[in-house]
Amino acid sequence: MLAAPPRFKARAGVRAVRPNISLFAVLLVLALFTQSLHAAESATRPNIIFILADDLGYGEIGCYGQQVIHTPRIDQMAREGMRFTQFYAGATVCAPSRSVLMTGQHHGHTRVRGNAGKANPLAQSLRSNDVTVAKVLQAAGYRTALLGKWGLGDVGEAAQGLPRRHGFDYFFGFLNQHRAHNHYPDFLWRNEEKVPLPNDLVPVGDQGGGYATNGTVYADDLFADEAVKFIGQNQAQPFFLFLSLVVPHANNERNHVLKNGAEVPDFGPYAGKPWPAPDKGHAAMVMRMDGYVGRVIDELRRLKLDERTLVIFTSDNGPHKESGHNAERFKPYGPLRGFKRDLTDGGIRVPFIAWWPGTVKPKKVSEHVGYFGDLMATAGELGRASLPTNLDSISFAPVLVGRKRQQQSHEWLYFEFHEGGFHSAAILDGRWKGIRKGTTNAPVELYDLNRDLGETNNLAAKRADLVGRISRYLDLARSESADWPVKVSPGKPADVPAKAKRGSVNSRPRSSRGDEALVSPVKPNAVRDSATRQKLRIVPLTRRVFPADSDLPQMESGICGRSESVGDSWVDQSLLTSAATIIYTTP
Repeated sequence: MLAAPPRFKARAGVRAVRPNISLFAVLLVLALFTQSLHAAESATRPNIIFILADDLGYGEIGCYGQQVIHTPRIDQMAREGMRFTQFYAGATVCAPSRSVLMTGQHHGHTRVRGNAGKANPLAQSLRSNDVTVAKVLQAAGYRTALLGKWGLGDVGEAAQGLPRRHGFDYFFGFLNQHRAHNHYPDFLWRNEEKVPLPNDLVPVGDQGGGYATNGTVYADDLFADEAVKFIGQNQAQPFFLFLSLVVPHANNERNHVLKNGAEVPDFGPYAGKPWPAPDKGHAAMVMRMDGYVGRVIDELRRLKLDERTLVIFTSDNGPHKESGHNAERFKPYGPLRGFKRDLTDGGIRVPFIAWWPGTVKPKKVSEHVGYFGDLMATAGELGRASLPTNLDSISFAPVLVGRKRQQQSHEWLYFEFHEGGFHSAAILDGRWKGIRKGTTNAPVELYDLNRDLGETNNLAAKRADLVGRISRYLDLARSESADWPVKVSPGKPADVPAKAKRGSVNSRPRSSRGDEALVSPVKPNAVRDSATRQKLRIVPLTRRVFPADSDLPQMESGICGRSESVGDSWVDQSLLTSAATIIYTTP
């Protein structure tokens, strides 16, 4: 037995107490190992910076073919990373595109499906049970921040959608998208605190819009400053930064009054061009945006965070023509057709660049077909985060890291638009594009995107098989939303025959099990989601009408439910009243 060290020499009759050197050593080693393991884990989970431009077209930057406006920093980002040629926004306008981005659900499933305005603020707000990509990453240990424009919640009636209630640790910017039109605002929000700015406000309209006559503080300049600051303050842990710029969005209200919505501190290199002021201003806004991207990249390199950070640059929808400028001068749509608010690819296909030195190889061009909803699965995979189950999201991480053979793909992409009727579009296998305009029974236009990027040759008359397939998908793709119902134009009821024949555009997809019913019996209100409806047997249907207060029957097969539960593709719109419930049953 070893003697006790001198300083622990035992007194007579007292047992010597020896330090357990081995235990101390083990604990020390374990602590150091745990710390290094945590550091290694943090290092292998990249920071994620998502930079979103507002109303920037597919062809509005140099690496996508722009010839007039200079974007050297974004072009450099593309040369050092990966440029996607067929990536889609979430929608053709602002709020729903951002809702798709945040929730990982396509336009027919996400919470916010349109720009609601003051009439119904809650319709343009996320709710407490919505799960965002920020919330997912926050739960996985990421520090999260939103800088810039939000548009999915506001103080007052839409407070459920405030950014810090949806996973953002820090917020600085605009809550209200109409206020965001003004690039020289009189205040911004820091978290839930209003921060006054030294800009005056000439109000226009009643939704918070307006313009400044003595603008000195440009909002996007502040967002770029805050982005650099946030990066520097959060080097020690993984972070998610959503830099949601407002440029080059027009100040619509200023354009309405002054006929120039291209609001920018200076015209830069375009000051001497023989162009009208709105044209100079628009070009300068895009170039200023390019500088913001460069500042972020430079700061990452300065702090040696570049190889630990995935940076994505994109736009929320297609280009606008709302500043009073001559959009044709810049051809912001590139080889595509359409603008913001169109469902042709010009309105929804966007530039999309991924930069991650050491992981994403330089000078790569990807034809992978993705959309905003895929950020959720991608961030979840890279951040090793737990994801919700109700997603329409596929990770594009494999294509980023060079594992192209492991990359999954979408069979369908879905879009809709609620202004001027109800419009919808679907893309099948990244190639076949179907568009319905104005109503649910409008004929489907069909385009082959592989051969007709401009969507000028409607092939519907030649490919009835594809028209039928896309029509059936459009009938089933969306879930019902009380905030965003399908509004059918007066005198144009949804095209639902009393009997739906197999193979018709309004019949359900055929079950892989032939005529065997997969759901029996079906209880009232049980068939709300398209995934369930797609599993139901196709049978001839007979319409029956019951008083609203009557008990609804159950059936051994087929579909049964109150009118608002079964979806527009099954309901005769001309018969929808509060006094009746329409049931389609087997004969």
